[in-house]
Amino acid sequence: MTSVPSQRGRVVVGGASGFLGRALTDRARRAGREVVTVGRSGADLGWHEADALVRAVDGADLVVGLSGKSVDCRYTPLNRAEILRSRVTTTAALRTAIGRAERPPALWANSSTATIYRHADDRAMTESDGVHGEGFSVEVAEAWERELFAGELPGTRRVALRTAIVLGRGGALAPLVRLTRLGLGGPQLDGRWPASAARRRAGTAHRFRPTHGRQWFSWIHLDDVVRAVAFLENRPQLDGAVNLSSPAPVENRELMAVLRRIVGVPVGLPQPRWMLELGAAAIGTETELVLKSRRVLPERLEQAGFRFAYPSLEPALRAIVRGRSRSASRGSVEAALPRPSEIR
Repeated sequence: MTSVPSQRGRVVVGGASGFLGRALTDRARRAGREVVTVGRSGADLGWHEADALVRAVDGADLVVGLSGKSVDCRYTPLNRAEILRSRVTTTAALRTAIGRAERPPALWANSSTATIYRHADDRAMTESDGVHGEGFSVEVAEAWERELFAGELPGTRRVALRTAIVLGRGGALAPLVRLTRLGLGGPQLDGRWPASAARRRAGTAHRFRPTHGRQWFSWIHLDDVVRAVAFLENRPQLDGAVNLSSPAPVENRELMAVLRRIVGVPVGLPQPRWMLELGAAAIGTETELVLKSRRVLPERLEQAGFRFAYPSLEPALRAIVRGRSRSASRGSVEAALPRPSEIR
């Protein structure tokens, strides 16, 4: 019987000021671990401090790379360049620092995205049989992962966290809750919309598909992301791409119906494509974020024995909207780990 190793060594978090970075950092500190943060401002060290970054990762147990400009913006040329640059350059900085370390970290878990898979309304995408899509978002994801896995790092296991939409207080859930409370909690409907030649060339124009609000929504509760990282640290056989997504994706229609039940608004007007496009332009985002069908399953996590705290959408959303979280209870990270008898 193999015991579960303790998690007490240093953790280095790049991009610790973000939604997910704050959760991972807080959890590690509550567990009594030393945490070193890397970022543009308000962090222990900056991305330009190459020697300090080497010292931080040298002897660390875990390095987590989360940096990157939010994709919740208009895909202008300047924003596209920054979305790509912010991911590739920070990932390269971590890879260079780990390569220079005398005692390299055992695990480097770096952000990627489940958006790397194609629009999928016919079948689910897993790590073993998922098909990459096309367009700007997919190109960014592929470049991000190429940078992560480039070169030789013989002392460090590398994992690309192909993360679905993360649900927690704030984040992607907040605007959907606001819309629902305003009576606009119906399904988001695709439709035809003109796209300029420049947007088509850039791969940022969402192509119409008649989903009728049945595009798939892949999601994961914030707590389960943090627990999955703890789980991966104790699973040395897991490397490469790992999907961080609930085992129960839902259609957009179901997502909005659940939100209506939770906030107590019985009726929600549907949002056709023209309304979504005008609204997205007004608030500075893209309709791809709600119209692309993401149907992703966590095949490798489940095969390795990971147990989701929130496998189903409605309990997850109720916990978030009501301000409760299972991760606040003692032992929640340990609950993510298999019992010793389950370790193969």
